[in-house]
Amino acid sequence: MQKISLGLIDDHKIVRQGLAQLLEKIGNYEVVAEWDTATAFIASLPLQSVPDVLIVDYSMPGLTGVDLLKRLDELQQSSEEHKTEFKVLLLTQHFDETIIDQAYYFGARGFLHKNCTAADIKYAIDAIATTGYVNVMEILKRVKKFDIAAVNQESKPKIELTAREFEFLKLVCDERELTYDHMADIMCVSVKSIEAYRSALFDKFGIKSKVGLVLFSYKNKLTPPFN
Repeated sequence: MQKISLGLIDDHKIVRQGLAQLLEKIGNYEVVAEWDTATAFIASLPLQSVPDVLIVDYSMPGLTGVDLLKRLDELQQSSEEHKTEFKVLLLTQHFDETIIDQAYYFGARGFLHKNCTAADIKYAIDAIATTGYVNVMEILKRVKKFDIAAVNQESKPKIELTAREFEFLKLVCDERELTYDHMADIMCVSVKSIEAYRSALFDKFGIKSKVGLVLFSYKNKLTPPFN
C-alpha cells in the first residue's frame, strides 16, 4: 500500500521531529517535507511534489495558519501556476471558536487541539486523505454559527447548475462523506468526469475546496440536508 505523504509546517524544529517520528510509527505515513514558517512554505511554491496532507501549526511568526489558508486562496485565484489545492490539517494550543470557524471557511480540512491523542491525529489524517476532510457535520455545525458575510462581502451569486453538477453537489454534501471514486460509481461516470464537475463549480462560484462546496450549498440551501 502506498504511504500517505505528509508535509509539516511548525516553527519549532523539535516539535516537527517529534511529530514526524510519532506519525511514522502510528500509520502508513511518510513525512516528505518540512517548513519552519508559513512564509517559508509560500516561498517554496509551486511544489514539485505535493503532500497528501499538510499539517500546519496555527501560531507561527509572521503568517498564522489561517493567514496561510487565505494566502493560498489568493494565489489560486490569481495564478494558473498556483492552482494546487492543499489539504490542510491545523493544529493549535488555543481552541478559539472564531479561529476554527474562519479556518474552515478558508478551506481547512480539519482542526485539532495539540492535546489530541495519537489516535485523534491518525483518524484526522486518514479521513482527510481519503474523503477530503475530517467531519463534514462538524463543519456544518460551525457554519450555522458563523457570519459568512462578515468575512466575504461579495454579493450572492446567481445559482445555475446543470443536472449532473447538481447531482455531484448532492453527493459532496452527503453525510456518508463519499470519496470521488464512490461518487463516480454512483453517477456511473469516470473519476475524471467527477473532477470536471468539481472544477466547473469551482470556476462558476469562486470555490477552492470540497469543504467550500459544502459551505456553498449550506449558505444557498441547495441540497439535502440543507434545503
